[in-house]
Amino acid sequence: MGKITLPRPAKLIAGILISPEEIPKEVVFSKLSASFGNIDLATECRSFDETEYYSKEMGNTLLRCFVSFAKLVDPGELAAIKHISNNMEIAYLNAAGGRSVNIDPGLVSLENLILATTKNFTHRIYIGKGIYGDLTLIFQKGQFHPLPWTYPDYSNTESLAFIQKVRDVYREQLKGLNL
Repeated sequence: MGKITLPRPAKLIAGILISPEEIPKEVVFSKLSASFGNIDLATECRSFDETEYYSKEMGNTLLRCFVSFAKLVDPGELAAIKHISNNMEIAYLNAAGGRSVNIDPGLVSLENLILATTKNFTHRIYIGKGIYGDLTLIFQKGQFHPLPWTYPDYSNTESLAFIQKVRDVYREQLKGLNL
């Protein structure tokens, strides 16, 4: 019989899509910081053109940003974190009732990146409160690797480099915790 142990804390990140005509990124970052603590790493916001999936709801001029937070979190809190981010999205609906911002929280660990989602699929595991965990990236042979279902904007060179940097910071944080 295996010994039951609690998981290490994880590094919270958020993938953010912003409709800049509707809401400035500074407002989104401020709201995220108020809920999840200081942002310790962030990418530049760049044009998002990997898919037209969000165009009808959010418009054609979208920006993609990623952030990570200084405070480590209990992985068991990911479902609750997704509820908080969904409520932020609802607070900034556009005039047509669509989202102005899409916030996808996730957890970086030494082994992988798990995103929270409201949609079930073959590779997703129910984590509670109506939320599923999506295994998005795995860490093998010194780097993160996308999987067949990984979204293109999480598997491009810039995103992988950012998530690797987040993991490097996270690894140093764990050393400070003596885990």
